[in-house]
Amino acid sequence: MKLLCILLPHFLWRCEVHRRPELEGRPSLVAQVTGSQKLVLDYSPGLVGLRRDMPLQQALSLNGGVTILQADIPWYRSVFNEVLDQLETISPLVEGPELGQAYLGMDGMQLIYPDEAALAADVRAVIPESFSVRMGIAEGKFLAYLAALGSPSGGYQALTGDAGSFLQDLPCDVLPVSRKGKDRLRDFGIRTLGQLASLPVGPLQSQFGPEGKRMRDLARGCDETPLYPRFMEENIEESIVLSQVTVSLDAILLAVEALLARVFARDSLKGRGIRRLTLWTRGWSSQHWEQSISCKEPAMNVPQVISRIRPFLENSPQPGPVEQVGINITGLGYRSGRQKSIFSEVRARDRLIDDIKNLDLRLGGHQVFRIKEVEPWSRIPERRYVLMPVSR
Repeated sequence: MKLLCILLPHFLWRCEVHRRPELEGRPSLVAQVTGSQKLVLDYSPGLVGLRRDMPLQQALSLNGGVTILQADIPWYRSVFNEVLDQLETISPLVEGPELGQAYLGMDGMQLIYPDEAALAADVRAVIPESFSVRMGIAEGKFLAYLAALGSPSGGYQALTGDAGSFLQDLPCDVLPVSRKGKDRLRDFGIRTLGQLASLPVGPLQSQFGPEGKRMRDLARGCDETPLYPRFMEENIEESIVLSQVTVSLDAILLAVEALLARVFARDSLKGRGIRRLTLWTRGWSSQHWEQSISCKEPAMNVPQVISRIRPFLENSPQPGPVEQVGINITGLGYRSGRQKSIFSEVRARDRLIDDIKNLDLRLGGHQVFRIKEVEPWSRIPERRYVLMPVSR
């Protein structure tokens, strides 16, 4: 499948410049706090020796006097989604695997555009001018990505025919594999894709496992990774700024309840529930926390959603005091039908289980238990039996 890869270099930093034009031309970097780690996510083009996910202290030792910008992931995602929406006006097959990188399916586009240059010109026209763009056209994601890396700013590069000569001298760092795999290749003295492609697959698999075969296939220009277009689903976003920063779980849950009340008050949610959502918070020092939550059955009201969110908040503590809470709902659905049993005893048991589940939901935990035999031979009485929730 022929693909067009669109790269937006330094996308996170460009988003900050778009919001704060005075940053243009000023040495700066975007950093994120993850637990006790402070990592660099992006930086201005003039800085050298930096890479993504580099420790902040190491970056500052190489480039002193830079402006540090706290990462605003929800804002970056919102801007990138707007870019993807514009790309979908050109082709319905659009994938955005990560911020600042997108793929566009080109099959059938020759019936609309006379040549690849016309398509690339239209793609450039729908992307805001504040972002630099590099585009690459090839068969497969990896080759299209490499073509975009080597294209001029604002232009495109198309790879046709045998890609072996193009890949021969490229460094192994361009491979979309783990950092550990790249470091091990360097330890073995394998620097270029040409060296990697010449190795037999057996030794690579013995050292790298399944990743070894994939690295060798990519080095030879073979990439069978399919395109995963975006689903056309309704996306609902709500956020609230707290009156004061807090570390209280109850205060955060109250804010989430207020956001969910706004969501369920919409006419578009009549008869539908939430299947998938992303909960995020931002701390007073711009620390970002995010958790994706999925429901097996659609949650049809606020208490049902809260009962699913509470365990995640309890088991994944916040990185610091919270000043903003937001939800991003990406999956909606209808309640699935259930066929009742023809036996009255089974129907009565099912109704009892449903009543117990509603009681658990209302009171925030399991209330009815049954005694189950575990180790009746144990000399310790506490190990012989265990209490199991009836609603399970």
